[in-house]
Parts: sequence; C-alpha cells; structure tokens
Amino acid sequence: MAQLYAGTSGWAYPSWKPEFYPAKLPQKQFLTYYSGQLNAVEVNFTFRQLLKETTAEKWIAETPTGFRFGVKAHQVITHIKRLKAADEFLVRFLSTIEPLAMAQKLGPLLFQLPPNMKANVAGLGEFLQSLPRSVPAAFEFRHESWFTDETFAVLKSHNRAVCVAETEERVTPDVVTAEFCYYRYRKPLYTPEERATMVRRIREHLAFGRNVFAFFKHEETPQGALYAVEVFKEVNQLEAATSVN
Repeated sequence: MAQLYAGTSGWAYPSWKPEFYPAKLPQKQFLTYYSGQLNAVEVNFTFRQLLKETTAEKWIAETPTGFRFGVKAHQVITHIKRLKAADEFLVRFLSTIEPLAMAQKLGPLLFQLPPNMKANVAGLGEFLQSLPRSVPAAFEFRHESWFTDETFAVLKSHNRAVCVAETEERVTPDVVTAEFCYYRYRKPLYTPEERATMVRRIREHLAFGRNVFAFFKHEETPQGALYAVEVFKEVNQLEAATSVN
C-alpha cells in the first residue's frame, strides 16, 4: 500500500518549543520525539558536509521502523561539478549514507540544482546513467529552462522524480516522472484551502500506488512542523476511513 512520508527539512530547533516540542524536552531527545509525530525528515546539512557513520547510527537508533531520511546531495555534485564528471565524488557520497539504506531508513536523495544552471538534458541523462537505480532520487530544478517535456521524459526513463518545489517566487510544474512523488512546501504560511488542496493531491497519488514524500519549510518557528503533522494526520484518517468503507 502506498504511503505518505511527511515531515520538515530539519528537526533540531529549540524555538519549536512549546508548540511542537514539549517545553522541558532536552534537545538530545528531539529526533526521538519528532519521529513519534512524523515519519520522515529531509536532511539538509549533507549539502555541505558528509554524513559520519556514527551520526547515521545514532539517527537509526533514535527512530522507529518505517521512518525515512531524505538526504540532500552534496554541493560538490550539484553546484561545483554541476553534475559533470561527478562519478568519483558520487560514489564517496553514497558510501556515507549506506548505513541508512542498510537499515531501510533511506528516503530519496534530493539533487537541488543551482538557480543559474540552465537546462542541459543530455548532461542530466549522462549523470543519471551513473546513479544506481536502487537509490531513489528527486531533482529540484530552479531555472525555468528545465521545465520541458524533454527533461521530464529523461527523468521518467530513469524513474527519477521531479521535486515539486513551491516558494513565494516559483512553483515547479506538478509532473509525475517516477514511482514516487516529492514535494517541498517552502512558503512560510498556507491557508486552510491550500492545505486541503495538498491533501487532495497527495491522496490522488496514493490511490495510484505512489508513495509521497512531503517536506515543509524549516524555520525558527514551528509552523512547518505543525502543518506537516496536520496534513499527515488528515491524509491517514481519510485513507483509513476509505479503506473501512
């Protein structure tokens, strides 16, 4: 059965007290508490540093079975090499997240491309050839030249998802190119109507057997975490009611 994996882009925020974290909860227990409310998180610090094995093992121990860590790809791959001749570093990067994969807690990798990186579909195809098919991946394009049928066809041929990133400046086309879907809700505030639209869209994907990864913006305020909890609960309640009927 397809599943919604919902969360935020990070969890280590004391300023989320007391609306999300209990007022007296020590920070070392944040991840354990977080993973009792939500079932996924997007790890962003891997954009600048490689994950240590001890850190991965700690995360695995502090989260329940079924929890998923989405991991942002290192900037060497996306911003320095810009997907070109990145094979050697890609292998190194993948080796650091192997413990998460072995524990069945690895979600999709997020390859977030620079805003000034224009479309190079041939180059994208070459990079995808070097990315193991066993590793789920989503691509966040931040230059509009990427939003073409040609790009989507290449991703679809490799079962890679378009990251649907929603900000106040830009909204990625909501196109399905993989067996799963990946959303980044980046706006600081969402109306009840907008959240209802999210729920409807997520349920459409689940009905087609697609897992959905949905991550709200991480901020010093707990609003993104509260949105994630609300959407996660509503989707699961509706799915449970549908299955009973």
